[in-house]
Amino acid sequence: MTARLHTPLLDQVKVPADLRRLDETQLPQLASELRSDLIDIVSQTGGHLGAGLGVVELTVALHYVFNTPDDRIIWDVGHQAYPHKILTGRRDRMRTLRQEGGLSGFTKRSESDYDPFGAAHSSTSISAGLGMAVARDLAGGRNNVISVIGDGAMSAGMAYEAMNNAGALDARLIVILNDNDMSIAPPAGAMSGYLARLASGRAYQGLRDIGKKLTSYLGTRIDRAITRAVEHARGYVTGGTLFEEMGFYHIGPVDGHNLEHLVPILRNVRDNGTGPVLIHVVTQKGKGYAPAEAAADKYHGVNKFDVITGAQAKAPANAPAYTKVFADSLMAEAREDDKIVAVTAAMPSGTGLDLFGQAFPKRTFDVGIAEQHAVTFAAGMATEGYKPFVAIYSTFLQRAYDQVVHDVAIQKLPVRFPIDRAGFVGADGATHCGAFDTTYLASLPGFVVMAAADEAELRHMVRTAAVYDEGPIAFRYPRGNGVGVDLPEHGSVLEIGKGRVVREGSKVALVSFGTRLQDCLLAAEELGAAGLSTTVADARFAKPLDQDLLRRLARSHEVLVTVEEGAIGGFASHVLDFLAREGLLDHGLKVRTLILPDEFTDHAKPEKMYADAGLDSTGIVRTVFAALGRAEQAVRA
Repeated sequence: MTARLHTPLLDQVKVPADLRRLDETQLPQLASELRSDLIDIVSQTGGHLGAGLGVVELTVALHYVFNTPDDRIIWDVGHQAYPHKILTGRRDRMRTLRQEGGLSGFTKRSESDYDPFGAAHSSTSISAGLGMAVARDLAGGRNNVISVIGDGAMSAGMAYEAMNNAGALDARLIVILNDNDMSIAPPAGAMSGYLARLASGRAYQGLRDIGKKLTSYLGTRIDRAITRAVEHARGYVTGGTLFEEMGFYHIGPVDGHNLEHLVPILRNVRDNGTGPVLIHVVTQKGKGYAPAEAAADKYHGVNKFDVITGAQAKAPANAPAYTKVFADSLMAEAREDDKIVAVTAAMPSGTGLDLFGQAFPKRTFDVGIAEQHAVTFAAGMATEGYKPFVAIYSTFLQRAYDQVVHDVAIQKLPVRFPIDRAGFVGADGATHCGAFDTTYLASLPGFVVMAAADEAELRHMVRTAAVYDEGPIAFRYPRGNGVGVDLPEHGSVLEIGKGRVVREGSKVALVSFGTRLQDCLLAAEELGAAGLSTTVADARFAKPLDQDLLRRLARSHEVLVTVEEGAIGGFASHVLDFLAREGLLDHGLKVRTLILPDEFTDHAKPEKMYADAGLDSTGIVRTVFAALGRAEQAVRA
């Protein structure tokens, strides 16, 4: 007799309403199909895989129990949400993930009604969820709000600030802690699931409600006594927790891959909840895909890969990655100076500090997703004579701006800020674009702000930062590989506030701040072929500016163009301010500024993004011709 084949269920689920028509016994099959589909999709697109594999069952259970999109689910961090996207009407577009015109790699309000809040950074979901819950109550609504926080996001202080507020308000909010590295506690099998179901059901809820009603007659003193007695009794069963002390009813830990446990617990919380509830769900990052389960990073973020072997495609490496150059350069400095220490905020591999940590484990500090703490922690070390390098992505350093101002800059403490992912970041899009760091750092008194034009310059800037003790200093560099210049064995100390001229000319001056220098040199070739003698300068510093260099270029050239990978208010603004105050704009100098567009730019290939912004060689040439009022097209060598 032929074995009966399972009918594919995922093909029947276009939106969560379809999922809710399934029988509960069909959910494990659906989860299995969803996991396979996710692996196949990301093998073709690249992106975040491990966290999504870990929340497949949780995603199915949430959409099965809750009436989404009326019930709000906030995924934090948003890279957990690929399975959610597949189940919420976007399966047919998943292979456009992180590509120009395609789906975002994170949750995005403009993309779907099922994404009530964008979350590409972390630790914001409880605050946002609490805001939604309070707004619901003010409007007299009854829908549920569920914040799913995990993949390390619970290490940030903002999550606890929100929980403290939620407990004080006694808001009806559901928080699901997706603990995917067993950092808090593992589940204890069937008994844990039984106790969690029991605690989430009517019996305990009823006991607590009876206590509340009784105390309305007997007064606050007895209220506190009964509350303590009930919670103390419960502590013998499930254990008291910090979450309970903050006013949350705590359920778990629960096996996040067991749908027989998840579904009834979520249903009980949905039907019986009156205040803030935290469900502690333990999942396995990379679950169900052997190469991910075996990998140290659980395939957190991957390139395209072979599904059978798990082997990832490798980008051509004609030059070392800037991140690797930074790490190697910092290790070289640390071998000579035992005061150098490194700080990362949960991004050791992304910033290259995993390599530093292997070489200097006692001098490497990963503080978790806590950029504010990272900066002030480093400031404290600086007061004691150490030389902290706080390596944080440009877009993540924004989270610690008050600490940069108040705890570092005002006190003139020599904290070093290596700023990775400066400029466009391609597939990660607007939320991770390093557009604003020059603007927000160069506006601070006493801050030294540098940008590396190539990998050799980056090595020099690491050396310069290591020996600079007068105050805070930052240097920025982009994602990806360098340009292939020869790397010196040791970095040289740059003179603070001094740029360099890399090509001499007489009519047009191109002043680059950062890695657009190579496109400036290409543009100079084209302009030279068109009869326009062109100087190319590498500014190196946005603050302090090389005033002598700018003064000379302004007086000896007809056109001056600044080029940078940053937002309005950055290098160009400082240059224009200087030229205006010096009166160098009074005698016909034509100044043009090329910066990132004044908008949040969606994901695409970086080279396309720079071309669209006019920051490639073609855009630079076009800008020069427009400044001169010439209609000629660029002549390509």
